Amino acid sequence: MIPISISFAILLTACTHNSSTQPSIPKDSVIYSAPAAGSLNPEDFKKYYDAINTFYETTLAKTGFNGAILVAKKGQIIFENYRGYFDLQKKDSLNEHSAFHLASVSKTFTAMATLKLVEQGKLKLDDDVKLFFPNFPYNGITIRMLLSHRSGLPNYLYFMQQLGWDVKQFSDNTDVLNYLIQYQPPLTHQPGTRFSYCNTNYTLLGLIIEKVSGKSYAEFLQHNFFTPLKMNDTYVFTMADEQKAMPSYDWRGRKEGLTFLDKGFGDKNIYSTARDLLKWDQALYTNQIFTAQTLEEAFTPYSNEKAGIKNYGFGWRMNIYPNGKKIIFHGGWWHGNNTMLMRLVQDSTTIIILGNKYNRNVYDAKKMANIFSNYFETDEVDKTEDLKENDLNFGKSSDALVNKKK
Repeated sequence: MIPISISFAILLTACTHNSSTQPSIPKDSVIYSAPAAGSLNPEDFKKYYDAINTFYETTLAKTGFNGAILVAKKGQIIFENYRGYFDLQKKDSLNEHSAFHLASVSKTFTAMATLKLVEQGKLKLDDDVKLFFPNFPYNGITIRMLLSHRSGLPNYLYFMQQLGWDVKQFSDNTDVLNYLIQYQPPLTHQPGTRFSYCNTNYTLLGLIIEKVSGKSYAEFLQHNFFTPLKMNDTYVFTMADEQKAMPSYDWRGRKEGLTFLDKGFGDKNIYSTARDLLKWDQALYTNQIFTAQTLEEAFTPYSNEKAGIKNYGFGWRMNIYPNGKKIIFHGGWWHGNNTMLMRLVQDSTTIIILGNKYNRNVYDAKKMANIFSNYFETDEVDKTEDLKENDLNFGKSSDALVNKKK
């Protein structure tokens, strides 16, 4: 439980709870963090809280949001809310230990795991993919291109079924690689020439992490990230977790089932909580896990062919505005899960929204950036900018993909 000072208990009415008695949590329970010594003063805390609460009430709560939201500055939680249920049928309330499917936010971990192996001298950014998979049929594709979505590879979310995969059978990362080798589906563009968001890139990175490290993808992340950072509620999903994992729902509240695409890792399938993601975010401000050079490389924009505010680093999206402000983020969409991890590094601010009932308003999170500083003019942000059809910026719903082929 986060301590609440007497003064702020009076100023802000909050419902607190003990995590060991989850069923007693109110449907819309909020946990507040009081300013600690040397952190936000009460006036700034209230100003930020009021603005965030307005966003929450008008954009999320009124649109049926079921999930978690956490906003922090310099690691100090300003606003934390758990609304709704882990399982809509069982009506068991969410709390700070409820782990959500992160969807494509998982890519931030895959990218940083790859960069950790670079730090360890076990691979190089310009290594050819053929070095790891000798039968790989495409020339000139490097680790750097996989990380920055510049490989030109086709998206396995589409080509597996198009090329005859039996949708009654789960496919995994090795199946994706074998289909690339066997059928050689055409590239979408020449490697290295432009950005094209593609889940295949991160599926291959997951395999490379395993091959180079000698550990499973889950073991490598656990050893290098989850355990050191005490991310105790975070895990990589396997089929053995099907019964314990949080289910997801469409916007009507109908449960989403698994499809043949749900066994893979690297591009998705990490489950985590808002508080664990805050630990992940905070580690990226220090040299605790990565060197300063690695962090700079991760957050550098690599696709500069076209003018505009949007770009991509190594596993991180970014909006770079004309005034010099920069938002580093990644969103996710898989089944009924909508997720957002946003870092306002220049203002030491973290915005996390995780939902398990489809709600596209989660991607309006960027609007909160202006609460902390003048990031953009009103016409420079649009929640649809990252949800263009076929761009797969957040990870296309697998059900929509399967239905599209019918």
